[in-house]
Amino acid sequence: MSSTDDRRFEVLRAIVADYVASKEPIGSKALVERHNLGVSSATVRNDMAALERDGYIAQPHTSSGRVPTDKGYRQFVDRISDVKPLSTAERRAILQFLESGVDLDDVLRRGVRLLAQLTRQVAVVQYPTLSASSVRHLEVVALTPARLLLVLITDTGRVDQRIVELGDVLDDEDVSRLRTLLGQALEGKRLAAASIAVSELAEEAPDDLRDAVVRSATVLVETLVEHPEDRIVLGGTANLTRNASDFTTSAGFPGSLRSVLEALEEQVVVLKLLAVAQDSHTVTVRIGEENQVEEMRSASVVSTGYGAAGTVLGGMGVLGPTRMDYPGTIASVAAVARYIGQVLAER
Repeated sequence: MSSTDDRRFEVLRAIVADYVASKEPIGSKALVERHNLGVSSATVRNDMAALERDGYIAQPHTSSGRVPTDKGYRQFVDRISDVKPLSTAERRAILQFLESGVDLDDVLRRGVRLLAQLTRQVAVVQYPTLSASSVRHLEVVALTPARLLLVLITDTGRVDQRIVELGDVLDDEDVSRLRTLLGQALEGKRLAAASIAVSELAEEAPDDLRDAVVRSATVLVETLVEHPEDRIVLGGTANLTRNASDFTTSAGFPGSLRSVLEALEEQVVVLKLLAVAQDSHTVTVRIGEENQVEEMRSASVVSTGYGAAGTVLGGMGVLGPTRMDYPGTIASVAAVARYIGQVLAER
């Protein structure tokens, strides 16, 4: 890249920084006063004219300064070479807060709340996808001689409890035998394989337990299937209202805050936003028109995957206006994702 291009990027970087901080269009005079760009005001004006011509900045009103466009933000994000890491104290506080979670639900809720506070944006985390989970343990508890409680625990910390109504009564020895049969079929298997194994179990079950096995297997198969209705946790939606004016129509796309909030109510929309988060070591940034969801084309989504031992369990990230602190947001998303994966791996 030429020295001219490098200098113009520094001008763009300064415009982005000032606009994110002030929310006001930036003029050449302000840039020269606030930043040590090492060139004259005339050169800065020429660079701004070139940046505007190339689509990196725009003039929202006549006789006003310039603001970054989606293309300008993309150029800025692509050239972020050094994301400021969180301090030791900040990392320790995040880990301690997440470790205090009593179960998977609590850890994810804490993660979302923390991420929303750190970024002042909407935070979202996807529950561990069942296809990536394995059965850690199955407990069978007799509530009455004709009613059982099945407690399924996955290696991601998810706990599902289901009631089985029996057609006949079982004594303690029968319950123990049933627990052994179901446990041997399920434990250690990925959920998809476990679902197949338990559905085939009835064919091999002893005659006196076959009815109980069939009823238990029916309930377990339903439990082992994905549940789209509880796949995400969302937090910090009120943060969007602080920057309502940032959500304006751009390039002909719907961009009102109302359309963004309505889209967030659709779980499938949010899951689509996280679909690109397939790598726990990479933070993905989708800016404005890059978002596949039409109602989100005045917003940016910063997302990544979380997990442990090389397995991505789900996606998480934040959504906010394109005018956001990208370096800080990227650092926060990466840190919270890393520690959620660490906490879940230790459970």
